[in-house]
Amino acid sequence: MAGLYIHIPFCASRCIYCGFYSTTKTNLQDRYVEALCKEMDLRKNELVLANEKINTIYIGGGTPSQLSLVNITKIFTHIYDVWGPKVDAEEVTIECNPDDITDEFAKAIAQLPINRVSMGAQTFNDDRLKFLHRRHCSDEVRSAVSRLQKYGIKNISIDLMFGFPDESINDWASDIDEAISLGVQHISAYSLMYEEGTTLFKLLNQNKVKTIDEETSLTMYNMLIDKLSSAGYEQYEISNFAQHGFQSKHNNSYWHDIPYIGIGASAHSYDIKSRRWNVSDITKYISSIESYTLPFEEETIDKNTKYDDLITTAMRTREGIDTEKLKIDFGNDLYTYFMNEADKHINNGALQNVNGRISLTRNGLFVSDDIMSDLMHI
Repeated sequence: MAGLYIHIPFCASRCIYCGFYSTTKTNLQDRYVEALCKEMDLRKNELVLANEKINTIYIGGGTPSQLSLVNITKIFTHIYDVWGPKVDAEEVTIECNPDDITDEFAKAIAQLPINRVSMGAQTFNDDRLKFLHRRHCSDEVRSAVSRLQKYGIKNISIDLMFGFPDESINDWASDIDEAISLGVQHISAYSLMYEEGTTLFKLLNQNKVKTIDEETSLTMYNMLIDKLSSAGYEQYEISNFAQHGFQSKHNNSYWHDIPYIGIGASAHSYDIKSRRWNVSDITKYISSIESYTLPFEEETIDKNTKYDDLITTAMRTREGIDTEKLKIDFGNDLYTYFMNEADKHINNGALQNVNGRISLTRNGLFVSDDIMSDLMHI
């Protein structure tokens, strides 16, 4: 099976922490959607889909809910026009801003193949939402969830952030409790990141904000795990928690070496042997597609690159890495290297070997980046 990702870069405004490609040029929406449809036409017979069925569809961004309902419908109509019988999507997700989810919007998307909605709640503290330059307020998250449930969307995910400047442990506990009270099926939670090139990164360099200390961050992460576990959510990846049966199938494809095709400006595609990515410029993307030229760069994935990719994806998951399969796929040299590096972390309690699968322990989750850096063979 394969995944289909479609990137919608439009945002009404930029959040100060966001490092994803987006644009506020909302006047280009109609032309952009036409370009998406043309890219699908041009890539109809690509190898990644020639031998696969589309098992998941993910409309991400940016803010896909900024599109008109006409354009959202056009995208789905074209997906089925182009790939038809190959579309066997168990999970169809659209990312939304809470304030975009009106009754009209919720009712309309429920009539499309969409069966999952992912929303960026981030926090239920309105002051922190203003700090992030989010458009919504906390009450709109609650209203959005209620509307989606009313119109039959039974798989809802929300994103949370922790580690805000001056955020207390009690503040974070309140956010987690609010999220649980909504009865959503999936929660993703991330530490606030200061990515180079973002407004937040500039504020940090100007000493206008301060990061929280590592001990507080660790306490917040452990609280997240404990509270969500007690509420019936399973942690299946470092930052992702789901009620039973509601793991994100699409995101799991990224972590389990399943091919996917990405449509749109900055979208990535992967066919096991190579990786490609479209230009991160909406104007160049549209003009190129309108000239029937695919605007992408590509790299061939050699054995060492594939090994490193495995480390940075599979090691994020609860299942970890099957050492016997690792040996078969990569040979004795990389297997031996992996086992030697892994043993160091097994001995200090950060990794575990259970029935031939090496995975992160609870103690290893918080320092996963350091562990994966050691396991990689750059």
